[in-house]
Amino acid sequence: MADERAAPIRGGVSAGESLKGILHPGEQARHRSLSRLPVGPALRRYVAWYWAVHWDLREPYRAEVLSYPCVNVTFEAGEQDRGGFVNGVCTTRFERELTGRGHTFGLRFHPGGFGAFTGLDVGALRDRRLPLGEVLPGADRLTGPVLAAADDEARAALVEEYFTGRVAAADPQYDLVLTVVAAMERERELTRVDQVTERFDIPVRTLQRLFRRYVGGGPKWVLRRYRLQDGAHLLACGRTADLAALALELGYFDQAHFCREFTAEIGMPPLEYARNSARSPIPGHDSADSSGR
Repeated sequence: MADERAAPIRGGVSAGESLKGILHPGEQARHRSLSRLPVGPALRRYVAWYWAVHWDLREPYRAEVLSYPCVNVTFEAGEQDRGGFVNGVCTTRFERELTGRGHTFGLRFHPGGFGAFTGLDVGALRDRRLPLGEVLPGADRLTGPVLAAADDEARAALVEEYFTGRVAAADPQYDLVLTVVAAMERERELTRVDQVTERFDIPVRTLQRLFRRYVGGGPKWVLRRYRLQDGAHLLACGRTADLAALALELGYFDQAHFCREFTAEIGMPPLEYARNSARSPIPGHDSADSSGR
């Protein structure tokens, strides 16, 4: 099975960003390959990147992800699933059992991007996985050609051509959502919704309404998801010396609060997660660099 080094990240995605949200990243790299491809200029406003996972396994493997707060469109060719799907925002830990041989090609929309592109209420898709044609009538005609394409670059070209012809008109509300979500992700000092509403001078009900319509999850949940992604990534990179300091850095009231929330979402306490991750080091990663930024 090819490891992460055999499938380099392309299109300007940083190494830290490429692993963020992937639970037990070193272990996953032993069981499947991951690549990300750049999106053309016409779609870049809505789609963050294309991604592809390939696997060839003798024994089943359960991959786990703490997903970004966004919608993914996927084209899947596996022993258990085959077809095109729309995957709404996943508010719990996402799990997928990989068996035999297969591959998935996906579009990861920006948070809010799918709602802006389609005009749909993304809140109605939360924690749901639906056939592509049921959500986007006619788009299911892409499934056969995409799955039959010779490689991921050819898949990207097919998807790019199809969706480029359906680009929506500019939406100023989406611009606001993009700006707010970007601040939530990058600025760890933003830990409460009232800080966000004050920063952007938005009434809390307006912010909640925008996030339901475009993102699919509330602003409090989005903040929590990004901080947990940060925490899981830092722990997987070996940041274990001072859990209390890490909790404060991530905006939690104290270590106990962080540990409770982390355990509830990830399924094990922080230090156990770090120990399990250390058994399979991240390919090409220096564990001494635990900044995660």
